[in-house]
Amino acid sequence: MKVAITSTGNTPESELDQRFGRCECFVIYDTETNSIEFIPNPNKDALEGAGPASVQIVASRGVEKVISGEFGIKVKSLFDSLKIQMIVIKEPEKKIIEIIDMLNKQ
Repeated sequence: MKVAITSTGNTPESELDQRFGRCECFVIYDTETNSIEFIPNPNKDALEGAGPASVQIVASRGVEKVISGEFGIKVKSLFDSLKIQMIVIKEPEKKIIEIIDMLNKQ
């Protein structure tokens, strides 16, 4: 299963970005192959529409879950319609590698 994680940077030591649509980077983690892909977020500085545009990015990668600190109201309905699960983690200091470890223990 592919999981998207919002990140403040492009390394496993980066921290979870609390903003979905304006995160620095998306981490696409595949739980079956353990592969990690870092995708810079082109919408981070958008004046408007960052959330829905970011949904398109992660959905195009075939993710089934998205982990972030928060999701905007427009994004929630889009993810619901795409049947993509949203997971909120309110721990800004949580590192990407820790989240990946958590996913591997499920």
